[in-house]
Amino acid sequence: MTIDKIALIEHIKDKSQLLIIRKVLDKLERVVENYSIEYTDFLDPYQRRLCYTFINRFQEVSFFEDGGLENSERKSIIIYPSYMEKSDVISPIQALRIDGSFKFRELTHRDYLGAIMSLGIKREKIGDVLIHKDYGNIITFMEIADYIKYNLEMINREPVSITEIETFELIEVEEEFVEKSLTLSSFRLDVFVSSICNLSREKSSSLIKNGYVKVNWQIIDSVSKEVHEDDMISIRGFGRTKLSLILGKTKKDRNKVVVKIIK
Repeated sequence: MTIDKIALIEHIKDKSQLLIIRKVLDKLERVVENYSIEYTDFLDPYQRRLCYTFINRFQEVSFFEDGGLENSERKSIIIYPSYMEKSDVISPIQALRIDGSFKFRELTHRDYLGAIMSLGIKREKIGDVLIHKDYGNIITFMEIADYIKYNLEMINREPVSITEIETFELIEVEEEFVEKSLTLSSFRLDVFVSSICNLSREKSSSLIKNGYVKVNWQIIDSVSKEVHEDDMISIRGFGRTKLSLILGKTKKDRNKVVVKIIK
C-alpha cells in the first residue's frame, strides 16, 4: 500500500512542523507496509494533535502515547499493526533518576537539559524533566539511556549518579506558579503579552510577529489572535502564563482575569 503523503499533510498550514510530520509519516508507512512497531520522538501536545489528524485515517494501525506519566507534556506516539494487542507492545520509554548533593546547589530545568544536550543528544530525544527536592528524573528512550548513564557525570559542576527506574516509580511534580489579577482592554494576544511582560504594544507585537509566542504550544504570529480561558501562553524569554479565570467586566468595561505565572 502506497501512502499519499502530500495529500495527508496538505491541510497542515503550520510549515514549521512539516519536517516533524514527515518523519512521523515515514514511521506510519513502515508500520503499514512492514507490520513493524514504530515510535516517534517526544512531541508536545500541539504536535501530537497534528499527527492524529492523519494517523486516525488508517484502520491498519493502532497507537498509544507514552511519556512516562499520564500527564506528561512531552510524549512519544507508539504505532503498531492493528492486529496486535497493546499489551504485546513494549514501550520504548525509559525513566532515569539523577542523584547528587542538590541541597547545596539548586539545579534548574535548564541545567538538566543543557547538560544532556552537551552530550550531543537532541531535545526531541528527551521527554519531561522532573525536578524534585533531592533528585531529578529524566524521561528518555531505552536506546540512549545507557549513553546518558555512562556519560552524564556532572550537571552545572555538580557530580551526579544516574540509575534506571521503572516509570511507575515516577512522581509528578507540582507546578509552581504565582497567581496574578489583571485587567485587559481586550483578549487580543498583543494586549495579553503586553500586560504580562510589562511591554509596550509595539514590543509585544514584535515578539508575536517574530514567532516568539506560542498559544497551547503552537506558534502564533497574529497579534489579533484572541486568547481564551485555560490557554497556555509561552513567551520566549519571559516564560509561561496560563489564563486561569475570566471573571467578567469592570465598571470601565475592561476584562477582569486571573493568570497563573508558571515558575
